[in-house]
Amino acid sequence: MLYLISFSLMFAGLTCINIIFSYQSKHISPHFWSTLKFQLLMLPLFLVANLGVGYGVKFGMKAVNQLGYVLIIAKCIEVLISIWMGYWFMKEAPSWKTWTGLAVIIIGVILVKQR
Repeated sequence: MLYLISFSLMFAGLTCINIIFSYQSKHISPHFWSTLKFQLLMLPLFLVANLGVGYGVKFGMKAVNQLGYVLIIAKCIEVLISIWMGYWFMKEAPSWKTWTGLAVIIIGVILVKQR
């Protein structure tokens, strides 16, 4: 059960953070004051997202007792979310190179988890 809670919290938090930054890069002017205003308005969402990621890591640690493994999984989740955000906001379709890179990451995670 801790695996599911950890994954859900990390996924929700990382998705929120990536949506905010993707929206900013697409729709917010790069000028300092408009970016500052947007970031200040997003502070409550960042707080909730960071709490989700933090508790996701904490519950992941309870489940597997290996911080490195939990953080590697969090990065894998973030890579998948980044691909999703690239497609959603920028209409960038992943190429074969992207899928090859993901396969290398997955193989690396499997190798790290083996004893």
